[in-house]
Amino acid sequence: MKQLIKKASLLTTVLLAGISTLSFAQEKKVHPPIIDVHVHAMKVNPGFARDMCPWFLSSMPGSGPKQDPPSFINTDCATPLKAATSDEDFQNQLMETAERLNITFVASGDAEILHKWKAAAPERVMPSIGVAPGMSVEAFRDSLSNDFYVVMGEIAPQYQGMSPSDMSLDEYFGVAEELGIPVGIHMGTGGNGMANISSPKYRASMGNPFLLEDMLARHPQLKIWVMHAGYPMIDEMIALMGANAYVYVDLAGFIWSYPLAEIHMYLERLVQAGFGKRILYGTDLMMWPKLLETSIGVIENANYLSEDQKRDIFFNNAVRFFNLDPNDFEGIEK
Repeated sequence: MKQLIKKASLLTTVLLAGISTLSFAQEKKVHPPIIDVHVHAMKVNPGFARDMCPWFLSSMPGSGPKQDPPSFINTDCATPLKAATSDEDFQNQLMETAERLNITFVASGDAEILHKWKAAAPERVMPSIGVAPGMSVEAFRDSLSNDFYVVMGEIAPQYQGMSPSDMSLDEYFGVAEELGIPVGIHMGTGGNGMANISSPKYRASMGNPFLLEDMLARHPQLKIWVMHAGYPMIDEMIALMGANAYVYVDLAGFIWSYPLAEIHMYLERLVQAGFGKRILYGTDLMMWPKLLETSIGVIENANYLSEDQKRDIFFNNAVRFFNLDPNDFEGIEK
């Protein structure tokens, strides 16, 4: 009897150890890595931080029955995304989501916020710097040489009614080319109704991807990604990518601010044209942390994309574009 009890006790110990090992393995399961190349590090403005619907379900700005003043933030849906209530709330929600979904992000914007994010999650934040008004070329070079900023962007001359090939920007692009720094350039739409809201100099015509050609010809080794994929100018975008091997696109902004059918039409055209290896995942995330999961779902539910194509968009293409080491990321087979 004692021998039988001893065997039973041993069996119980083995079973418990197995269960413990299984539980540990399940706890250690990590989501496949994602790189979001378009996040805004911004202070939460209570006057701007409103709940938002991820895409327009009824009408575009200015088309309501009373011709209400336009706003690029749509609220016409049953379950809008909640805006962060403070800088701390935004950071906490963003870092929790990034940890849970294994997201690394390229972030640009407020320097104070960027430093806080980088301190909170150094392995998940790739700081990016734009060209501030009055910033000299020397100051810009110094900023890119101090080991904090690793990306140039968001560059958005379109909001000033300027072409990205305007010579006033050329020396800055020259610095990025010399240092091997990739550049994100805003092209395409700039927020629905934005010319009537806060950017009267904004010109839709300055979002034509062909306007990049002269600048790219002057800087043939410069790696750029066209933010918002030049939406809605798909033919021009495809032609530019065909002519320039170092041009990629991100899906940010338009991936949530237009109807799903329109989003998928544009993305599918890029893939059909053969550029699946040059599409980067991005959100244009501002103060709505749940927008990460909403935007990820758009790609995950795209039935015209293979699983390999989805992984390219979420991760592999960004690793190649930013010259990263995939072994530095958790959630991939080593």
